[in-house]
Amino acid sequence: MRLTVLTALTAALLTAAPAAAQSSDRIAAEGVDVVITPILHSSVQIEHAGTVVHIDPWTAGDLSDAKPADLILVTDDPAHHLDPAAIEQLRKPGAPVVLTAAAHARFGDGVVLANGEQGVFAGVPVEAVPAYDMTPGQPWHPKGEANGYVVTLGGKRLFFSGVGECVPEIQALEDIDVAFMPMNLPVDRMRPIPVAECVKTFGPPVVYLIHYDNATARWFGDPGQPRPDNAMEVAATIQALRDALEGEPIEVRDGDWYPAGPGR
Repeated sequence: MRLTVLTALTAALLTAAPAAAQSSDRIAAEGVDVVITPILHSSVQIEHAGTVVHIDPWTAGDLSDAKPADLILVTDDPAHHLDPAAIEQLRKPGAPVVLTAAAHARFGDGVVLANGEQGVFAGVPVEAVPAYDMTPGQPWHPKGEANGYVVTLGGKRLFFSGVGECVPEIQALEDIDVAFMPMNLPVDRMRPIPVAECVKTFGPPVVYLIHYDNATARWFGDPGQPRPDNAMEVAATIQALRDALEGEPIEVRDGDWYPAGPGR
């Protein structure tokens, strides 16, 4: 799923039509591939050998083809990360929900995994990595409130960054095969060059961009207004990241994280 620079015609076609079914991508792993299906913004489905993991499931996305979850991971407590309706829709009976203390306080169920803690849930090793901001300004993500997660499936270590900057705990990650990284965060956090410099520190062979179009994500949450006309600008930031990583042994993949319309 390589990025192609969006044309004006493509941008014009991004209307509020029903969202198409999401396409999947693959990572070679032990036995069978890890299958990655972007859903919306930071919501993603991961499969390996019959085990299905959902990260930040959100009903603003199209969940009609999503598979029932053996494990659900929640990185933070805002609605586009913690959506009880999505959890209820996708969760298999008794499937663990791993989340932060703040999310648990709102949701009232699940297992709290604090920054730096780890465990095995539904047979899947999970490590909680701190997600927080260092650049002042609102919205602010203080240390200790949000998680990223390292998930091991099929011998592959996949890192799902929470919303925050390239903190020392991320830079210290080791043996990461695939990283899901946010970009274009508020108050100029995690712009393309800082993201490129970040992934160079821990060297994942494959990087997926997530959580990089906040204006469109807000529209998915409340699509009563016209969709933001920012496709060209966002595409330019993705290209800037690619340019900054040119020559590095890091493949940048951009999935369909913002499809044609709300999955409602």
